[in-house]
Amino acid sequence: MSAATPLSADDPRAALQAAMLDEDLAAIKAAVGKGRELLGDQAGVPEATDDHRPVPDSARRLTADEARLAAQKSFSKLDQMAFWKIGVDPTRLTSPLRAPASVVACMIAFHRAKLGDDTKALQRATNAADFLIWAQEQAGAGCFPFPAAKNTSQDRAMQVATRFLERAGEAGKLDETVRNGWAYEDHGDGGLQFDNGECGVALLELYEVTQDQRYLDSALKAADWTITRPLCTNWNYNSFSVHLLAKAHQVTKQPKYLEAALKKALLGVIPGQLTDGPQAGRWMDPHNARPAYHYVMMSSLARLASELREDHPDFPVVMKSLRLGLSSRNHEILTLGVMNKDKSAECLTLVKNLFAADESFLVETHTVGALDMVHRLASEEFRRGKFPLGPRGWGELLEKCATVDSLH
Repeated sequence: MSAATPLSADDPRAALQAAMLDEDLAAIKAAVGKGRELLGDQAGVPEATDDHRPVPDSARRLTADEARLAAQKSFSKLDQMAFWKIGVDPTRLTSPLRAPASVVACMIAFHRAKLGDDTKALQRATNAADFLIWAQEQAGAGCFPFPAAKNTSQDRAMQVATRFLERAGEAGKLDETVRNGWAYEDHGDGGLQFDNGECGVALLELYEVTQDQRYLDSALKAADWTITRPLCTNWNYNSFSVHLLAKAHQVTKQPKYLEAALKKALLGVIPGQLTDGPQAGRWMDPHNARPAYHYVMMSSLARLASELREDHPDFPVVMKSLRLGLSSRNHEILTLGVMNKDKSAECLTLVKNLFAADESFLVETHTVGALDMVHRLASEEFRRGKFPLGPRGWGELLEKCATVDSLH
């Protein structure tokens, strides 16, 4: 859910919202231009100052033996956070569905790398996935919903949802917003795209491993839901749908998913990016200029680019945005330090995997070097007793450490 208040007629975002609802690219670009003019030299400057964390030269990535030990410790850690029990009261939850979705991805990574007991990894993945399907069915709208919980934790996502639910109540819309304790409609806010995208992608990845039709069916319900949703003024929300739709195309090869992903990217993600000036490569508005959301959008464009044929007329547009965005933020990691471990780790791992055959692209965008910096920082933090990344990023890091060492 969005933390933003509803738009008034004189709010500069109102023109952008109207243009997005009309799916008018020229009007979207005009609204973005006006917004950039109003922001002036603050365009591309995050609402919260970047916290760059230098990586010591002595920092080293975990060895394969350390990765196996870390995986064993992770099982108990993840079990402690497992709130995903079918039948739980969603209004009492303290975390959104993106949490179990991340665990699904982590356990799949453990499975691929044969880290620990493979049966335990897949069982944990399926337990979390089955909870996601149950929540989806309870909401009854096709999407993966959000817990209709108010003030149950200080988690930022839950606090934002609390404000959204309060506004829905004030507007007399709770009955058309919540079902069985789950928020299934965001009334154009766009916030449901976040968890819906994360959950859908995770279930598609689990389907690839298990070939269990339930996971494919559930993920495609979520993808079909995204096709029907309007664009919103929060660029990163739209990008979660781009990622899910592009992944759905990768798995099914159904053209409708690629067409929808491309349309949402061209109208609802790429136009917000600065292409010149000192902040070129970042997104213009202060919220989406934050590094976490930057890398969320990079992940979606990377997935989309990997599904487009190189002779597709819009392939150069997507690649230009991807190349510019990666180069700008990755260069900062190399020169100033890591400013967001979770989403940068997830994104750069994905980019490296998707573009493994294009070494020049990986070098040009500083992807390999930036990913190595993130991995070395996270490795050193684990050695100091921390779990330094969210489940998806952590699982993929341990997978990489175990797999690389095993090849030598």
